[in-house]
Amino acid sequence: MLFPELGARVAQARGCITAAARRGGRVSDVTIVAVTKTHGSAAPREAWEAGIADVGENKVQEALGKMNEVSPPVRWHLIGHLQRNKVSSLASFALFHALDSSRLADAIDRFGSERGSPIPVLLQVNASGEGTKGGFTPLAVPAEAARLAGMSGLSVRGAMTMARLDAGEQELRDTFAAARTARQALADEGHPATELSMGMSNDYEIAVEEGATLVRLGSILFGARGT
Repeated sequence: MLFPELGARVAQARGCITAAARRGGRVSDVTIVAVTKTHGSAAPREAWEAGIADVGENKVQEALGKMNEVSPPVRWHLIGHLQRNKVSSLASFALFHALDSSRLADAIDRFGSERGSPIPVLLQVNASGEGTKGGFTPLAVPAEAARLAGMSGLSVRGAMTMARLDAGEQELRDTFAAARTARQALADEGHPATELSMGMSNDYEIAVEEGATLVRLGSILFGARGT
């Protein structure tokens, strides 16, 4: 095994998630998405053996390569930015977390319509206001939610956000609350928006307290990237 401590780390993370959900006043209905980027095909395979069925990748080509090498029926999530000319790759993923522009939405809608099956996506919300991150500002979400409601080629399942790496607790809570508000705006427009993808290894407990249903955990499970 390349990750002999993975089982114990998964158990510890699940315990922290259960406690955080309790602090947030709800049951622990949270899915761990194991982020295996740069780790090779052993990572998703061993994640499955440790009881994790959902695996996240940032890059399409890396993900597709691992799909060909991993036999367990994991659910693959694309969590990174996607170029419009690669939307057909979304047919291989259970969920796309990073719908970050109207133009990308249009491209996905066309592909899903041609395919005859809507593509499950999450709307990326740039709640932290960082210029280096894509996504819709919280103020732009209601109008985009209304626009997306007329599309049959995609299915908006909720919202995703990323907080600043150096954010303090209150900023984290504000960022995650903005994503929660965005999800409600989507639901108000009739989207099946039940998911909130937020929280990574450094802030997932606060994200769960604030309502996350999907947490994207990498280093806390596998250690430093590429090792």
